[in-house]
Amino acid sequence: MSHAGTLFSIYQKHLTRTPDAIMLVQDGQTVSYLQFDRQVQATTDWLMKQGIQPGDHVAVWLINRIEWLVLLFALARIGATLVAVNTKYRAHELQYILTNSQATTLILQLNFKKIDFAAVVKDVDPEALRHLQRVIMLDADTSTPTHLLGRPVVAFSVTDAKVTADVNADVTTATPITPTKRSPVDGPSTLADQNMAFFTTSGTTKGPKLVMHTQRTLSEHAGHVASGYGFGEPGDKLLAALPLCGVFGLNSVLGAVAGGMPVVLMDFFEGHTAAALIHSEHITHVFGSDEMLRRLTENSDPTPFPSLKTFGFASFSPRFIDLAKALIPRGIPMRGLYGSSEVMALFSLQKADMPIEERALGGGYTAAGALATVRARDPDSGELCPPGISGELEIHSPTLFKGYFNNPQATKDAFTEDGFFKTGDLGYTRTDGSFVYQSRMGDTMRLGGFLVDPTEIEQVLAEQPEIKSAQVVGIEIKGQLKPVAFVIPSDTQSGRTNNETIDPAIILNRLSKQLAAFKIPAHLWFIDAFPATASANGDKFQRVKLRELAEKNLASSTSA
Repeated sequence: MSHAGTLFSIYQKHLTRTPDAIMLVQDGQTVSYLQFDRQVQATTDWLMKQGIQPGDHVAVWLINRIEWLVLLFALARIGATLVAVNTKYRAHELQYILTNSQATTLILQLNFKKIDFAAVVKDVDPEALRHLQRVIMLDADTSTPTHLLGRPVVAFSVTDAKVTADVNADVTTATPITPTKRSPVDGPSTLADQNMAFFTTSGTTKGPKLVMHTQRTLSEHAGHVASGYGFGEPGDKLLAALPLCGVFGLNSVLGAVAGGMPVVLMDFFEGHTAAALIHSEHITHVFGSDEMLRRLTENSDPTPFPSLKTFGFASFSPRFIDLAKALIPRGIPMRGLYGSSEVMALFSLQKADMPIEERALGGGYTAAGALATVRARDPDSGELCPPGISGELEIHSPTLFKGYFNNPQATKDAFTEDGFFKTGDLGYTRTDGSFVYQSRMGDTMRLGGFLVDPTEIEQVLAEQPEIKSAQVVGIEIKGQLKPVAFVIPSDTQSGRTNNETIDPAIILNRLSKQLAAFKIPAHLWFIDAFPATASANGDKFQRVKLRELAEKNLASSTSA
């Protein structure tokens, strides 16, 4: 029986053809497609007995573990929505997500060694959670409280389902449940087109928005990733090192499952542990940030991972080109990519045979091929940009998000009249149909009449011997927008955080020989660390905080 468009369709083919093939690996334990499917069925029945119904919103706050994926597919069979909660969230953020998602159930664990979930929960106001009805606890023991957040705690008790599954059982019994109740925002009545998951944007100045995806958008994108990037060739195996609570981690796993590629789950990323798993499990595919790659390769052999075929990475720092030039010759198959909660992660990927300078850039060739369209629009004139000219990237794809939950105005503002998603990202298209991501539009600066990407200036600053890393923002000085720079010194042990130790004028004078005059920072300040906000995939710099600091510094110098 076919369930086209439902989440189950991601692994249906493999369940029918090769039910005993390995689907997941964690801590040495392997789970076949059949075992996974039996656990999903048992969990579906158990959740319904706890009162979870079609249309319910269920918050899942767990580290990477097999049960996270089981819950996702079980909730899909019920017709409920999984609210993905970032494991890095603190009390205020957790309360915000539970309240704004209208979650009726919270599923969590309290005793993970790296994250003190219990301490976070203590600071949440139970009175603010007016929709929450129950709490389900994994790994419950005698110390587990009977009530949490003022709600009764139920121990999750279907962990043995995958072990007791009958491997000779009929594999055609996994039939999604027909919804009998729907949330008023769930849209069309078919199961595939109901809301399946809410993901959070990485809001820094406001509360994050809840991005809505259906079973169809998740399943179709998984198929695009599997076919578009050739997942599932003999010997392929994915290391899932990113949190499943974010699209970057989840989309790579679902793509691997759709392609029949075994997935090795890491509960929490650690460089040395990941390196050991790549060796022992003969990992071929890893996706992550440039910082993860640095930690993965530090203190490693000159050619550390011969089994790797692809390391798709997203850059959160300005020196990723230098990183690529250092690591690609060592056999690390780095490829820049692009994605977001709205368009899905692994939306695009650069080709492996491109020159290093092009291969490391964000963007690439879309997984959906001709089904997806990317264009750039000049933010001032409103005209579409020809290839090679930077503008705001706009994307049309069959797997775009369906809107922001309970926020119709933000949803309307996010799309053009002809249905393209306005990404808020600066980039340009190439003549071959691919594209390049440069930076967030809010980070760009109109200098000397030109739209300037701050990473261009940051890269040159980071090449100076006194500087380890740099961030550039634009602020108004005497009625004109000017760039200013904050830099972390390369040698903090020698007191170089003091402007008196290193003369910024000397550095800026050097830059005048490398950059156009309008790109030279008007001021350069040394700083110990950049302000950042934690996301599921890594820390992201808060340029708005740097602008505030720059304005404060200027005000202080003026008054002095």
